[in-house]
Amino acid sequence: MRGLGARIDGDDGSGGPRRRTLTAASITAVTVLAAVAVLLTACSTGGTGSRDEGAARTDAVASASPAPVSPAPSSGQMPAERVDPIALLKADPKIGPRLKDDLKPCVADAYPVDTSYGNLTGGTSPDVVVNVMTCGDAVGIGTFVYRENGDGYKNVFMVEDAAVYATIDRGDLVVTKQVYAKGDPVAYPSGEDVITYRWSGSRFSQHDWVHNDYSRAVGDGGLDGPATPEPSGS
Repeated sequence: MRGLGARIDGDDGSGGPRRRTLTAASITAVTVLAAVAVLLTACSTGGTGSRDEGAARTDAVASASPAPVSPAPSSGQMPAERVDPIALLKADPKIGPRLKDDLKPCVADAYPVDTSYGNLTGGTSPDVVVNVMTCGDAVGIGTFVYRENGDGYKNVFMVEDAAVYATIDRGDLVVTKQVYAKGDPVAYPSGEDVITYRWSGSRFSQHDWVHNDYSRAVGDGGLDGPATPEPSGS
């Protein structure tokens, strides 16, 4: 008897018509091809294949993209309208005649005055801080704060004293006053008082106080430095 594989395209030994007999390997190959065809059909007609999954990811990314956001309008104050600090000082009835007499230009029409603008009193317009100094060594002799009042400005804070200077720090008024001991040169005070004021109701009240003592071992603070060594001869 011949094996199953030997009867393919052969006769049956009796002279009759040839019969085609499929082998086990042929049956397996046909089954695999059918399964691959089914899988490819599912991928191309809306199954869960990679093509559909890719499209779904694209849609998700598109829907997750944030819409353009328009910038919010600024709620800050408008730029400060510049004022004439010299006119403010000279027209201020609270300032004594001595400071007004000393308020003279250093060179041409340049006065020894620093002016700062900022929100100190919570008004609708920026407040004005004016520091008056000496021409020679730029030592402060007075600091003044003006708040808008109708068509003009009102003096709401002032200190007339030697070596005083005021700044605006995040809504606070910070006044620094140099402290001199006996014999201190003007350029080298012994320390400083730093006083922070905050607007409360209709006036400034003291919020904080810090005192700093300066080292006298640096610069020309009063201590003699090391003697300069004499050049050695050979």
